[in-house]
Amino acid sequence: MHPNAALLTRFYTAFAALDDATMAACYAPDARFRDEVFELAGRDEVAAMWGMLCAATRSKGRDAWSLEFSGVEADDRSGRAHWEAHYRFSATGRLVHNRIDGTFEFRDGLIVAHHDRFDFWRWSRQALGAPGVLLGWSPMLRKKVRTQAAKNLAAFRAGRTG
Repeated sequence: MHPNAALLTRFYTAFAALDDATMAACYAPDARFRDEVFELAGRDEVAAMWGMLCAATRSKGRDAWSLEFSGVEADDRSGRAHWEAHYRFSATGRLVHNRIDGTFEFRDGLIVAHHDRFDFWRWSRQALGAPGVLLGWSPMLRKKVRTQAAKNLAAFRAGRTG
């Protein structure tokens, strides 16, 4: 197994165990992360996002949590993986099954860029219920979710440091 494939396996195994500290250690200091909700720069910001998501799952949704990953491929520069998470969305208590495809760039044995792609409308229907069904396709709802997620992350980070 290529060392970067082993890195991704370690990352997703840690995620399945809700071990955000091990996940954070997989990123370079200048790492970037992007998905349908977050766009983050630097290991500290990325680590805080995973920390927030893992803490919310541990406190409000451990009963519903599972993560499976497959298709891990990597070489010296890039990699990819597919992962599926079953969880309770903490804001609404609704059960979600999200299917995500991740792409990665590596440098010096660490993740320097991570981009997760998933169907936002599908996610919003599950996580938000009626508002997601009616508006999950709209830029307005996506912006609202992004704004709220950014506020939640800022509050989480403030609580960790202060």
